[in-house]
Amino acid sequence: MSENCNHDCAHCAQKCDDKKPESFLVAPHPQSRIKRVIGVMSGKGGVGKSFVTALLASEMTRRGHQTGVLDADITGPSIPKMFGIKTRAEGDENGIYPVASDSGIDVMSLNLLLEKETDPVIWRGSLITGTVLQFWKDVIWKDEDYLFVDMPPGTGDVTLTVFQSLPLSGIVVVGTPQGLVNMIVSKAVKMARMMNVPLLGYVENMSYLKCPECGHDTALFGPSRADAVAAEFGFPCAVRLPLDPVRAAACDEGRVECIREEALEPLLRRLEALPEKTK
Repeated sequence: MSENCNHDCAHCAQKCDDKKPESFLVAPHPQSRIKRVIGVMSGKGGVGKSFVTALLASEMTRRGHQTGVLDADITGPSIPKMFGIKTRAEGDENGIYPVASDSGIDVMSLNLLLEKETDPVIWRGSLITGTVLQFWKDVIWKDEDYLFVDMPPGTGDVTLTVFQSLPLSGIVVVGTPQGLVNMIVSKAVKMARMMNVPLLGYVENMSYLKCPECGHDTALFGPSRADAVAAEFGFPCAVRLPLDPVRAAACDEGRVECIREEALEPLLRRLEALPEKTK
């Protein structure tokens, strides 16, 4: 440290060994009260990431916690449809207000701002990441014990923005049993470690199909890799979710809050053990 140091690291050109790293965290809306922010991500699309996000929010609500979902998948938002939300989000001079689901989960998604939910979002990356930040700093999130961020697949602009700008308590990674999963999960895990974001759990979706007649589990996409993936990449817990036509229909009909999933219990307990990280 220089003897003339004024401790203003943000505006200092000196390369000190103990210089504090620059923080890119963005403050939430002044009226927001968010205790924990959980990112839900995957290395590729089509693995059920939004479904897992909706399940986690619903289960935590059933456990007595106030939860919200920030739909950061700007070009492919599906959260409002899963919750059966058709009301458009509104705002005033104070900010934008999320729309509450039937069980009281606060939801903010671009689809809640569009004239028609089928209208395409043909935007470049900077506009997309700017919208995600607006959902964080301009939305009044009230008193959220848990805010789940449904991220788009991959490790691109939005994921980087969320990792840098939001005070994440950790991430949940979603995958499937296919052999390709190791490479896909590896990308997500390496990014999280580079950004010092804790791993909370791995969810293997579509892990098996249970026969409604005999109860036998069939591994349609190959044997489960959940435990092996958790051990290889250091996830503290692994969860296996079935491929279930009944649940798929419930999501299509906007009834995801009716789905109960006991297999999530280890992950839910881990979420409840997290300390409050934000204001």
